[in-house]
Amino acid sequence: MSIDEIAGLMLYSAHQAISKVNPLARYSGQDEVDTRKNIWDLTEAQKKFLKDDNLRHVLIAMADNTPAAARWNNNAQSFVESIGLGIPVNNSSDPRHTPVATAEFDMGSGGDLSVWPDHLGLAATFDPALVQRFGEIASREYRAMGITTALSPQIDLATDPRWWRFSGTFGEGIQLSIDLARAYCDGFQTSGDERSLGEAASAPGWGYDSVNAMAKHWPGGGSGEGGRDAHFGYGKYAVYPGDAQETHLKPFTEGAFKLAGKTGSASAIMPYYTISWNYDTKNGENVGNSYNKYIITDLLRTKYGYDGVVCTDWGITPDSVAIDLFLSGKCWGVENLTVAERHYKILMAGVDQFGGNNDKGPVLEAYRRGVEEHGEDFMANRFRQSSRRLLRNIFRVGLFENPYLDAEESAKTAGSAEFVKQGREAQIKSVVLLKNKNHVLPLKTSEAGKPKVYIPKRHINAGFNFLGFPTPARDIVPLDLKTAADYITVVDSPAEADCAFCFIESPKGIGYTKEAGYVPVSLQYRPYTALSAREKNIAGTDNRSYRGKTGTVQNEPDLDMVLDTRNAMGDKPVIVFVRTANPFVAAEFETAADAVLLDFSVETRTLLELALGKAEPSALLPFQMPLDMETVEAQAEDLGRDMIPYTDSEGNTWDFAFGLGWKGPIKDDRVRKYR
Repeated sequence: MSIDEIAGLMLYSAHQAISKVNPLARYSGQDEVDTRKNIWDLTEAQKKFLKDDNLRHVLIAMADNTPAAARWNNNAQSFVESIGLGIPVNNSSDPRHTPVATAEFDMGSGGDLSVWPDHLGLAATFDPALVQRFGEIASREYRAMGITTALSPQIDLATDPRWWRFSGTFGEGIQLSIDLARAYCDGFQTSGDERSLGEAASAPGWGYDSVNAMAKHWPGGGSGEGGRDAHFGYGKYAVYPGDAQETHLKPFTEGAFKLAGKTGSASAIMPYYTISWNYDTKNGENVGNSYNKYIITDLLRTKYGYDGVVCTDWGITPDSVAIDLFLSGKCWGVENLTVAERHYKILMAGVDQFGGNNDKGPVLEAYRRGVEEHGEDFMANRFRQSSRRLLRNIFRVGLFENPYLDAEESAKTAGSAEFVKQGREAQIKSVVLLKNKNHVLPLKTSEAGKPKVYIPKRHINAGFNFLGFPTPARDIVPLDLKTAADYITVVDSPAEADCAFCFIESPKGIGYTKEAGYVPVSLQYRPYTALSAREKNIAGTDNRSYRGKTGTVQNEPDLDMVLDTRNAMGDKPVIVFVRTANPFVAAEFETAADAVLLDFSVETRTLLELALGKAEPSALLPFQMPLDMETVEAQAEDLGRDMIPYTDSEGNTWDFAFGLGWKGPIKDDRVRKYR
């Protein structure tokens, strides 16, 4: 391969959409003027980066349906087949099996695939075999879409409950995260014998059902200072007040790097955006993880012997334009370097690939800088080292043998009846029953028929979405009423009802505002003033303390809705369903609820079937629920299970691995093993 071709191989595209409506236009750099006849046709921008920039790794963030994705794949593969060496396109996806697209790292979800809980919901099952089965099914559906790399699993230990990406993890249990990381990668990467590539594969176990797993985020992204997230400049630092750096490596070193299946190890790794503060004990550099040679070469490559692909997270080489914008470069610690200098530093750190970069120009400029500093032979060998790793992952999944799909066959595979059935079973197993006063659940059906249920609307305050775009205040019906009608009779007032269902979400706090600067990330619904926060931040030199400041959440009306419903219902039961992204302070509403259930992105029917006793809850908390915000403030960002957990009105403590069945607290082998 020429250096020019290798430079293109090192690129991983910005987010692409195979969609009639393209909300990613400003995000992905796709053409604002759409020249496509069909949604599966290549855009002019895609043709350019495939041909002119030799790009061969594409992130498919959105696709309207599987046949469209399959046809787009065929068009892309046909387009590149006659270019240069005919290297196929390796398409990838963020997680896409939950019911709705709610965040950047899950925006591909929905469509015609089977539906499963998110990572945190999979963790709540405490069942590695189920997680491996999910990987086996998801890989089949990915391959039907032409996707051969999963930008998952996210195996960061979620040791700070405030972290924005908590819901994408397997929780805060160390051994649980290790076991689920291993199961997830084995499920995605291993093909059955009948679909194996055999001698054509570079290693046993790989085949036409295999999908490369890109485990993330090395060396662990769950310890952001103050619980802030490094997608934003105000959250660029990870800290370790508990000296638990090595603990955060274990889901990688003991899970993703030690698979039970024949593929051996996760084929790719993604470092996180964060500056892991004072982590580098060799060179003393405080720069973003992909820029840090100690973290990538000395630790990952040398100490742990990892020789797979290392790909940066998306958008770390452009300039940062604002501290609070998602759509901004995330060049933490190297803001003073040029774009080309950042590419060079990343290559010298030991990274192979640049996430979110469609342009080979800065990579070639980095090559020229390397030649000036180290000579042609050194830099050519450095490029070939990465090209070997990158090509190996394309060979492993059989793309050189046959990258094409039959769109009709793809439609039969994705969302097949058996896959949908297993996804729904997993959803049932992921919902945690935390409270069941007087055994109010399951609901008793009467001779008159279905229970009569009052369901108040949710009010959503005006705010901003994750891209930073404003969203208006609005009232919403919090569930699918058509589906609900199969299970219950929805009535208009509390007076008509047998009980009430309140559907709310966990508090959505943010750690920075333009008006107040740094504020606490709150896990309670009412405004929270951080009187016990640190007087001075741990990382950096600027003052980011939020002591004495007040944090608010966008969905405070959720609390009002529960309390108002309690008053309106009198002695009749109030059941609270919480769509949960983070642990939260339940004390604000728990006594007003007769039953509390947590879900992690499941369908309406799942919650209703549990409430009516068509299945029994079996899930366990994969994290602690905090007593209050003071215990959240007191915990160390890098230590798991170090909070005082909440105890409810029934005397149950909502600690790690707690959950109820119909007869009371669950005390089975999972609890004994993982608690």
